[in-house]
Amino acid sequence: MKQPAARPLLWLGALLAVYLCAPFVASIPQIDQADWAGVDWSATWSAVGVSAASASVAALVILVLGVPLGYWLARSRSRYVALLGFVVQLPLALPPLTSGVLLLFLVGPYSGIGQLFGGTLTDSFAGIVLAETFVAAPFLIVAARSAFTAVDPVYDDVAATLGHRAESRFLRVTLPIAWPAIRAGLALAWLRAFGEFGATVMVAYHPYSLPVYTYVVFGGQGLPAMMPLLLPTLAIAIVCAVLSVYSRGARSTLAAPIDNGDEPAGFMPAAPAGAMADLRLAFDVTRRLGTFSLDVSWRPSTRRLAIIGPSGSGKSLALRIVAGLEPNDAGSVTLGGADLGSLPPERRQIGYMPQDYGLFPHMTVAQQLAFPVGADAASARYWLAHLGLDTLTGRLPRELSFGQRQRVALARALTRHSQLLLFDEPFAALDTPRRRKLQQSLRALQREIDAVTVIVTHDPDEAALLADEVIVIEQGRVLQAGPVDEVFDRPATPRVADLLGLHNVGEGIVRAGGEIETPKGLRLPCHDSSLATGTRVMWRVSPRALRATPEGAWTGTLAGHALRHGDRYVTIAIGGESFDIADEDAPRTTQGAQRFTIERDGVTVWPAVAS
Repeated sequence: MKQPAARPLLWLGALLAVYLCAPFVASIPQIDQADWAGVDWSATWSAVGVSAASASVAALVILVLGVPLGYWLARSRSRYVALLGFVVQLPLALPPLTSGVLLLFLVGPYSGIGQLFGGTLTDSFAGIVLAETFVAAPFLIVAARSAFTAVDPVYDDVAATLGHRAESRFLRVTLPIAWPAIRAGLALAWLRAFGEFGATVMVAYHPYSLPVYTYVVFGGQGLPAMMPLLLPTLAIAIVCAVLSVYSRGARSTLAAPIDNGDEPAGFMPAAPAGAMADLRLAFDVTRRLGTFSLDVSWRPSTRRLAIIGPSGSGKSLALRIVAGLEPNDAGSVTLGGADLGSLPPERRQIGYMPQDYGLFPHMTVAQQLAFPVGADAASARYWLAHLGLDTLTGRLPRELSFGQRQRVALARALTRHSQLLLFDEPFAALDTPRRRKLQQSLRALQREIDAVTVIVTHDPDEAALLADEVIVIEQGRVLQAGPVDEVFDRPATPRVADLLGLHNVGEGIVRAGGEIETPKGLRLPCHDSSLATGTRVMWRVSPRALRATPEGAWTGTLAGHALRHGDRYVTIAIGGESFDIADEDAPRTTQGAQRFTIERDGVTVWPAVAS
């Protein structure tokens, strides 16, 4: 249920609304005092035409020049550009007469520019346009700057990976997304130019614009003669208000009923892409950003790789370097025999999916799939049907569920036969049931398309499902890399085990008799006698190797419960170490110390990696 606004807020808003409406209400009783008979309608409509034409020309000039300037101000980080952004807003703070005086210094009949044009830049239609452009331009520039700043850079990144150069990305992606705000700024600029008096009267008293003509009539004939001249201005204001209300109403009806089903259509495996079967990705990426340094190298032997690590570890940065969206300070990126490192992102023939899928908000599903350079129409139709999207082609991204957006992003990447697909935590924003369904769907798709896929994630289960090889990184460095089974079965360090969400794992020293002594003094049995005494090792105890039995040799206490993948585990503390055991093997009582056995065959050890 929609909550009403707080009463004080309503009172304050109503007070301002009353004040803004009051002048219009106050003017109604004065209508019969207007001197309608003395109106020179020919001069009036001439002034209206001059104002409308000059405001339209000024608005066009402001649009053509102001949009690039707003984009420059939004994207540049130079302090000089920031100073320029301050200067171009000064006309908003200047009194209009002061603006006119400043313009006379620039284009007046005695200035260098004025003399160059023979004095035609003042007291002319051109002078009106120059004055209106100066005072009205900041309205559009400020709006454009804010609009471009608000455009998520991920759209430009995705467009680049889909093959579009900078100019195309600006015209087809950035500008359309920013256009609603720019359009509002353009309307304000036009209205400001139409009503400009101060600067206009200084630079171009003739021909009369509507504000100047209104001032002349008021000064010469008084208020009754001037009142009829308010009609054109009020009419324009009413038209603008009607258009604003109409646009707002139209926007509110755009949303269509949303089908939140996230299950794609059943997969019909296509013929394997034999030409791509031998492709392998290899990369050496190095990047320094302030105090952070990234240095990751890998030569995968399969086509499915996961990069896993905590937030801030550099995994997304590594992916962006592979995509060409960030520079590689040193090293290389190759795919098969192609050197991708020497190519800009638009020439790498890749598919890139950021966390929110990067669907362009102004494009329908059909337009999204037609957007990639070299998009194959037949392939687009195939993936639309294949992923259950053929009934959604007319929808915008905001009219799709999360699962539908993900499938649209996949289809868009696949319509250009991308050889390399890069996923940056594509399921991070989803709830667990939906995430698991979509992970299964992506895994099925991986088996079908034979493209090289790299997925960045912090979810170990996701990495194990979607990759054959995994890189574990932290603080920009590789902690361990290798096949998924090997890394998950034998983590190199306790930190790797922690990042992979593994339990019952630790480090220790091999002692006499083959026992493993942990840093906290607990001695674990081990059946592997091949390791020399004194060897530093990693150990892992199977949850099924621990059982609560009265004759057990180890004493422990219950420390908590856990639920993983639907199975219940009990955490016990033995000799300062924590272990998870299956719920059915745990003691039935939670009070006091308990006796446990640790089966020798359930303890696995392997050499630890030197720190």
